Amino acid sequence: MTKVAILGASGRMGRTLIGLIAAADDLELVGASTRADSAAAGSDAGLIAGCGALDVTLTASVEDALIDADVGIDFTLPAALSSNLAAAGARGCPLVIGTTGVDADGLRAIDATARTLPLVFAANYSSGVTLLQRLVRTAAAALDSDYDVEILESHHRGKRDAPSGTARALGQSVAAGRGVDLASNAVYAREGMTGERPVGAIGFQALRGGDIVGEHTVMLAGDGERLELTHRASSRETFARGALRAARWVIAQPPGRFDMDDVLGLRA
Repeated sequence: MTKVAILGASGRMGRTLIGLIAAADDLELVGASTRADSAAAGSDAGLIAGCGALDVTLTASVEDALIDADVGIDFTLPAALSSNLAAAGARGCPLVIGTTGVDADGLRAIDATARTLPLVFAANYSSGVTLLQRLVRTAAAALDSDYDVEILESHHRGKRDAPSGTARALGQSVAAGRGVDLASNAVYAREGMTGERPVGAIGFQALRGGDIVGEHTVMLAGDGERLELTHRASSRETFARGALRAARWVIAQPPGRFDMDDVLGLRA
């Protein structure tokens, strides 16, 4: 039985993960954390997830949440990442990181912690999106800069970062396929008299509204034809199941930073 702690347990993904853990035969929820100012603090994790009492209380202390865990799953905000990594390091607890909008400092903190702990960090835990990234890299390599690339993503009204981490990862796939630097070629939205589209630009557009779980399309538009590669998620369980798959996998790994290619056995 793998003992799991959820960081960010009162959020959308946290609640979904708790429900799936409660229904799994090989997983046990042993810890759950939330912000100190959350209305859910002190509540039973199962009750806030709608799956019945689990005798696990939501705590503001990440270290307390991790104390009995074999693995932690972090779906909090970027501001909490550094302290969450420190708590995981102090407890010697492997971590699956689902936080999006991580900046350069956050990436450095992940890499530093990965010297002593196995960590899985992915922009998206969907198996379909993992495969989409590979398809996009292949398409970008095969279709040169005569094909203009635009990445369109749509999410629910509550999403805080834009473009999404998945859209940025798809942009990295395009850049890797073409052997270019994403930062030098990315164009984030447009307004006004922008002039002609630069050759080789990798465009991003972000839409927000309603309860859209997540949709991503990479368009490669040439003269006379257009290729579109699309992934649509209809349930957060898609991402939660992937994160749980990563949690089961990472506990048997040595220290290091891994992603879903590793978890799915796709690493070349």
